[in-house]
Amino acid sequence: MDTEPVPDPQLDEDKKLPAAVRARIERNRQRALMLRQARLASRPYPTGEGISAVKAPSKTIDSGGGFFIEEEETKEKNVEAIVHKPGPVLEFDYLICEECGKDFMDSYLSNHFDLAVCDGCRDAKENHKLITRTEAKKEYLLKDCDIDKREPILKYILKKNPHNSHWGDMKLYLKSQIVKRSLEVWGTEEALEEAKEVRQDNRDKIKQKKFDKKVKELRRAVRSSLWRKDASGHKHEYGPEEHVEEDMYKKTCTTCGHELNYEKM
Repeated sequence: MDTEPVPDPQLDEDKKLPAAVRARIERNRQRALMLRQARLASRPYPTGEGISAVKAPSKTIDSGGGFFIEEEETKEKNVEAIVHKPGPVLEFDYLICEECGKDFMDSYLSNHFDLAVCDGCRDAKENHKLITRTEAKKEYLLKDCDIDKREPILKYILKKNPHNSHWGDMKLYLKSQIVKRSLEVWGTEEALEEAKEVRQDNRDKIKQKKFDKKVKELRRAVRSSLWRKDASGHKHEYGPEEHVEEDMYKKTCTTCGHELNYEKM
Protein backbone atom coordinates (compact mmCIF):
# COMPACT_ATOMS: atom_id res chain seq x y z
CA MET A 1 0.00 0.00 0.00
CA ASP A 2 1.14 3.50 -0.77
CA THR A 3 1.48 5.75 2.23
CA GLU A 4 0.62 9.43 2.08
CA PRO A 5 3.59 11.76 2.63
CA VAL A 6 3.73 13.40 6.02
CA PRO A 7 3.47 17.21 5.69
CA ASP A 8 6.55 19.09 6.80
CA PRO A 9 5.55 22.10 8.96
CA GLN A 10 8.95 23.73 8.43
CA LEU A 11 8.45 23.58 4.65
CA ASP A 12 5.05 25.24 5.01
CA GLU A 13 6.57 28.01 7.13
CA ASP A 14 9.34 28.55 4.54
CA LYS A 15 6.76 28.98 1.77
CA LYS A 16 5.19 31.87 3.70
CA LEU A 17 8.48 33.81 3.65
CA PRO A 18 9.13 36.39 0.91
CA ALA A 19 11.00 35.20 -2.17
CA ALA A 20 14.07 37.29 -1.33
CA VAL A 21 14.31 35.78 2.16
CA ARG A 22 13.95 32.22 0.85
CA ALA A 23 16.61 32.92 -1.76
CA ARG A 24 19.03 34.21 0.89
CA ILE A 25 18.40 31.14 3.09
CA GLU A 26 19.06 28.83 0.14
CA ARG A 27 22.29 30.66 -0.73
CA ASN A 28 23.56 30.31 2.83
CA ARG A 29 22.68 26.61 2.85
CA GLN A 30 24.49 26.01 -0.44
CA ARG A 31 27.57 27.85 0.83
CA ALA A 32 27.63 25.72 3.98
CA LEU A 33 27.45 22.53 1.89
CA MET A 34 30.29 23.65 -0.37
CA LEU A 35 32.52 24.55 2.59
CA ARG A 36 31.79 21.17 4.22
CA GLN A 37 32.66 19.28 1.05
CA ALA A 38 35.85 21.32 0.62
CA ARG A 39 36.97 20.40 4.15
CA LEU A 40 36.21 16.71 3.59
CA ALA A 41 38.10 16.66 0.30
CA SER A 42 41.22 18.15 1.93
CA ARG A 43 41.54 15.35 4.55
CA PRO A 44 44.32 12.69 3.97
CA TYR A 45 42.17 9.56 3.60
CA PRO A 46 43.82 6.19 2.67
CA THR A 47 43.90 5.53 -1.08
CA GLY A 48 44.81 1.81 -1.07
CA GLU A 49 42.48 -0.69 -2.69
CA GLY A 50 41.79 -4.41 -2.16
CA ILE A 51 42.83 -6.53 0.83
CA SER A 52 45.43 -5.60 3.39
CA ALA A 53 46.82 -7.84 6.14
CA VAL A 54 46.17 -6.78 9.66
CA LYS A 55 48.00 -8.38 12.51
CA ALA A 56 45.58 -9.61 15.17
CA PRO A 57 46.47 -9.41 18.85
CA SER A 58 48.32 -12.44 20.28
CA LYS A 59 46.27 -15.18 21.95
CA THR A 60 47.42 -16.73 25.32
CA ILE A 61 46.91 -20.52 25.73
CA ASP A 62 47.24 -22.49 29.01
CA SER A 63 49.62 -25.46 28.35
CA GLY A 64 48.57 -27.32 31.52
CA GLY A 65 52.23 -27.61 32.61
CA GLY A 66 52.36 -24.49 34.66
CA PHE A 67 53.14 -22.04 31.86
CA PHE A 68 51.34 -20.18 29.04
CA ILE A 69 51.94 -20.26 25.31
CA GLU A 70 51.33 -17.18 23.12
CA GLU A 71 49.87 -18.09 19.78
CA GLU A 72 50.32 -15.55 16.94
CA GLU A 73 47.45 -15.21 14.58
CA THR A 74 47.25 -13.35 11.36
CA LYS A 75 43.86 -12.73 9.90
CA GLU A 76 42.98 -11.46 6.55
CA LYS A 77 40.56 -8.62 6.81
CA ASN A 78 38.93 -6.59 4.07
CA VAL A 79 39.63 -2.91 4.50
CA GLU A 80 37.60 -0.66 2.22
CA ALA A 81 39.21 2.61 1.26
CA ILE A 82 37.07 5.61 2.03
CA VAL A 83 36.27 7.27 -1.26
CA HIS A 84 34.19 10.42 -1.51
CA LYS A 85 32.37 11.12 -4.71
CA PRO A 86 32.73 14.63 -6.03
CA GLY A 87 29.93 16.93 -4.91
CA PRO A 88 27.23 17.92 -7.33
CA VAL A 89 27.49 21.16 -9.21
CA LEU A 90 25.39 23.65 -7.26
CA GLU A 91 23.42 26.37 -8.95
CA PHE A 92 22.71 29.41 -6.76
CA ASP A 93 19.35 31.13 -6.78
CA TYR A 94 20.46 34.51 -8.06
CA LEU A 95 18.41 37.67 -7.67
CA ILE A 96 17.64 39.98 -10.56
CA CYS A 97 18.29 43.67 -10.00
CA GLU A 98 15.18 45.82 -10.47
CA GLU A 99 17.29 48.69 -11.81
CA CYS A 100 19.78 47.16 -14.27
CA GLY A 101 18.28 43.68 -14.76
CA LYS A 102 21.54 41.87 -13.95
CA ASP A 103 21.89 38.81 -11.71
CA PHE A 104 23.47 39.22 -8.27
CA MET A 105 23.82 37.09 -5.13
CA ASP A 106 23.31 39.61 -2.32
CA SER A 107 23.46 43.34 -1.61
CA TYR A 108 22.92 45.90 1.13
CA LEU A 109 19.32 46.58 0.14
CA SER A 110 18.42 42.91 -0.32
CA ASN A 111 19.90 41.92 3.06
CA HIS A 112 18.38 44.77 5.10
CA PHE A 113 15.19 45.72 3.25
CA ASP A 114 14.37 42.69 1.02
CA LEU A 115 14.71 44.94 -2.04
CA ALA A 116 16.15 43.29 -5.16
CA VAL A 117 18.63 46.04 -6.06
CA CYS A 118 22.37 45.42 -6.42
CA ASP A 119 24.99 47.56 -4.72
CA GLY A 120 26.01 49.09 -8.05
CA CYS A 121 22.52 50.56 -8.59
CA ARG A 122 22.01 51.73 -5.02
CA ASP A 123 21.32 55.49 -4.85
CA ALA A 124 21.64 56.39 -1.18
CA LYS A 125 20.92 60.11 -1.76
CA GLU A 126 17.73 59.95 -3.82
CA ASN A 127 15.92 56.71 -4.76
CA HIS A 128 17.20 54.64 -1.84
CA LYS A 129 17.47 57.35 0.80
CA LEU A 130 16.96 56.44 4.46
CA ILE A 131 14.55 58.51 6.58
CA THR A 132 13.65 58.49 10.27
CA ARG A 133 10.38 57.19 11.69
CA THR A 134 9.36 60.72 12.76
CA GLU A 135 9.85 62.06 9.24
CA ALA A 136 7.90 59.15 7.77
CA LYS A 137 4.91 59.87 10.02
CA LYS A 138 5.03 63.65 9.50
CA GLU A 139 5.69 63.90 5.76
CA TYR A 140 3.62 60.91 4.62
CA LEU A 141 0.88 60.95 7.30
CA LEU A 142 1.50 57.40 8.48
CA LYS A 143 0.46 56.00 11.84
CA ASP A 144 2.34 53.48 13.97
CA CYS A 145 -0.04 50.73 12.89
CA ASP A 146 0.65 51.51 9.22
CA ILE A 147 4.37 50.93 9.79
CA ASP A 148 4.43 48.14 12.39
CA LYS A 149 1.26 46.09 11.77
CA ARG A 150 0.19 46.45 8.15
CA GLU A 151 1.55 43.54 6.08
CA PRO A 152 4.27 43.34 5.03
CA ILE A 153 5.88 44.96 8.08
CA LEU A 154 8.45 47.51 6.95
CA LYS A 155 12.11 46.71 7.55
CA TYR A 156 14.45 49.16 9.28
CA ILE A 157 17.99 49.50 10.57
CA LEU A 158 19.12 50.94 13.92
CA LYS A 159 21.57 53.82 14.15
CA LYS A 160 22.97 55.78 17.07
CA ASN A 161 21.31 59.13 17.61
CA PRO A 162 23.76 61.80 16.36
CA HIS A 163 22.33 64.48 18.69
CA ASN A 164 22.84 62.56 21.92
CA SER A 165 24.46 59.14 22.32
CA HIS A 166 22.49 58.50 25.53
CA TRP A 167 19.17 58.68 23.72
CA GLY A 168 17.62 55.62 22.12
CA ASP A 169 18.72 54.37 18.70
CA MET A 170 17.03 55.82 15.64
CA LYS A 171 14.99 53.62 13.31
CA LEU A 172 15.82 54.33 9.68
CA TYR A 173 13.43 53.22 6.93
CA LEU A 174 13.81 53.06 3.17
CA LYS A 175 12.13 56.12 1.67
CA SER A 176 10.82 54.29 -1.41
CA GLN A 177 9.06 51.74 0.81
CA ILE A 178 7.59 54.52 2.98
CA VAL A 179 6.22 56.28 -0.13
CA LYS A 180 4.71 53.01 -1.36
CA ARG A 181 3.08 52.40 2.02
CA SER A 182 1.60 55.93 2.08
CA LEU A 183 0.02 55.32 -1.33
CA GLU A 184 -1.48 52.09 0.02
CA VAL A 185 -3.02 54.06 2.89
CA TRP A 186 -4.20 57.18 0.99
CA GLY A 187 -4.75 55.72 -2.47
CA THR A 188 -3.20 58.48 -4.63
CA GLU A 189 -0.69 61.28 -4.34
CA GLU A 190 -3.48 63.84 -4.79
CA ALA A 191 -5.37 62.43 -1.81
CA LEU A 192 -2.19 62.52 0.27
CA GLU A 193 -1.49 66.16 -0.66
CA GLU A 194 -5.09 67.15 0.08
CA ALA A 195 -4.93 65.49 3.49
CA LYS A 196 -1.66 67.31 4.21
CA GLU A 197 -3.25 70.66 3.28
CA VAL A 198 -6.26 70.02 5.50
CA ARG A 199 -4.00 69.07 8.38
CA GLN A 200 -1.84 72.15 7.83
CA ASP A 201 -4.94 74.41 7.81
CA ASN A 202 -6.09 72.92 11.10
CA ARG A 203 -2.66 73.52 12.58
CA ASP A 204 -2.71 77.15 11.39
CA LYS A 205 -6.15 77.70 12.94
CA ILE A 206 -5.01 76.28 16.25
CA LYS A 207 -1.90 78.49 16.19
CA GLN A 208 -4.02 81.57 15.38
CA LYS A 209 -6.39 80.86 18.27
CA LYS A 210 -3.47 80.52 20.66
CA PHE A 211 -1.99 83.79 19.37
CA ASP A 212 -5.30 85.69 19.72
CA LYS A 213 -5.69 84.36 23.25
CA LYS A 214 -2.22 85.57 24.23
CA VAL A 215 -2.87 89.02 22.70
CA LYS A 216 -6.14 89.32 24.60
CA GLU A 217 -4.45 88.40 27.87
CA LEU A 218 -1.68 90.90 27.17
CA ARG A 219 -4.15 93.73 26.51
CA ARG A 220 -6.02 92.93 29.70
CA ALA A 221 -2.79 93.03 31.67
CA VAL A 222 -1.83 96.40 30.15
CA ARG A 223 -5.21 97.93 30.91
CA SER A 224 -5.18 96.74 34.49
CA SER A 225 -1.71 98.20 34.99
CA LEU A 226 -2.70 101.66 33.59
CA TRP A 227 -6.01 102.02 35.43
CA ARG A 228 -5.61 103.39 38.93
CA LYS A 229 -8.48 104.30 41.25
CA ASP A 230 -8.28 107.84 42.64
CA ALA A 231 -8.28 107.20 46.38
CA SER A 232 -7.59 110.82 47.38
CA GLY A 233 -10.54 112.83 48.96
CA HIS A 234 -12.31 115.64 47.02
CA LYS A 235 -11.60 119.18 48.19
CA HIS A 236 -14.40 121.69 47.54
CA GLU A 237 -13.60 125.00 45.95
CA TYR A 238 -16.46 127.39 46.73
CA GLY A 239 -17.40 130.40 44.74
CA PRO A 240 -18.52 133.81 46.03
CA GLU A 241 -20.87 134.03 48.95
CA GLU A 242 -24.56 134.47 48.20
CA HIS A 243 -27.24 135.92 50.51
CA VAL A 244 -30.30 133.74 50.80
CA GLU A 245 -32.60 135.45 53.36
CA GLU A 246 -32.18 137.48 56.53
CA ASP A 247 -29.05 136.00 58.18
CA MET A 248 -28.72 132.92 55.89
CA TYR A 249 -25.92 132.67 53.26
CA LYS A 250 -24.57 129.94 50.97
CA LYS A 251 -21.56 129.01 48.88
CA THR A 252 -21.48 126.64 45.91
CA CYS A 253 -18.53 124.36 44.97
CA THR A 254 -17.34 125.17 41.48
CA THR A 255 -16.23 121.58 40.92
CA CYS A 256 -19.03 119.32 42.19
CA GLY A 257 -21.87 121.84 42.80
CA HIS A 258 -22.06 121.19 46.50
CA GLU A 259 -23.88 123.98 48.43
CA LEU A 260 -22.71 125.11 51.84
CA ASN A 261 -25.45 126.92 53.83
CA TYR A 262 -24.56 128.90 56.93
CA GLU A 263 -25.93 131.66 59.14
CA LYS A 264 -24.21 134.91 60.08
CA MET A 265 -24.96 136.48 63.46
